[in-house]
Amino acid sequence: MVKASQYAGFWLRFIAGIIDLAILSLLLSGFSVILFLLSAPDILTTFSSILLTWLYFALMESSIHQATVGKIAVGLKVTDMNGKMITFLKATERYFGKYLSWFIFGIGFLMIAFTKKKQGLHDLIAKCLVLKKD
Repeated sequence: MVKASQYAGFWLRFIAGIIDLAILSLLLSGFSVILFLLSAPDILTTFSSILLTWLYFALMESSIHQATVGKIAVGLKVTDMNGKMITFLKATERYFGKYLSWFIFGIGFLMIAFTKKKQGLHDLIAKCLVLKKD
């Protein structure tokens, strides 16, 4: 059973997101330079960025770490509603739910600060929790 004190709040998740953004920015910048040097079309660069970002989040959150590098750094993990590890499919659902959170002007992310279980819209869609590690 998950205890209320385990739910990760907005600011802790925000810091994890900043760390992940920094890591992804470096990785994607390097990858974009390589594609530019190979004269790849812009659409390939855009598609590759979406693909790599999705794989970063979905693979890491469905791994034994249950977290991205940013979440690991601040002591968080992503779980199902029972505190168990999520599947790659569930992590994928959660990742693409973030697009909806952005589409509604970030309100889906602000929900983290106001919901009982500290869930954003993407968490609610995928039926996931972000918890502080024990």
